[in-house]
Amino acid sequence: MAHPNLSSLEKKALELIKRKKGILQSELWKTLKLDSREGSRLVLRLQRKGLIRREQVSVNGRRTYKLYPVELRPQDKQLLVDIGYALIVPCTTCPYFQACGNTPPLEPTSCPILDRWLDYMAKKREAGRNSKG
Repeated sequence: MAHPNLSSLEKKALELIKRKKGILQSELWKTLKLDSREGSRLVLRLQRKGLIRREQVSVNGRRTYKLYPVELRPQDKQLLVDIGYALIVPCTTCPYFQACGNTPPLEPTSCPILDRWLDYMAKKREAGRNSKG
């Protein structure tokens, strides 16, 4: 699955890591012609985006890291593409949004507007399930 917020260098690195099913970070840096500073920053960005993981390994008695791709589970993929609810949640148009969570009793956990919307969405979802079965 393509990640929309990747630079061309990040895409290249991720493809290399995936193709080799894991690579020593020093090998990645050499392949991409990066110094250790640039390479470390690249690895950190990919790690922060949740696209790779680092495992400490020992090679010829020297400690280093091996980089592996992080495979998304089906439920993670769904979360990445299903933003529809975020666009219609009442909080996005609420006149009290700026104060919410900072000024009791304005909190998402006790908001009657949000509660009504969540109840409505739950009933709508349940009705959809019942009509399919």
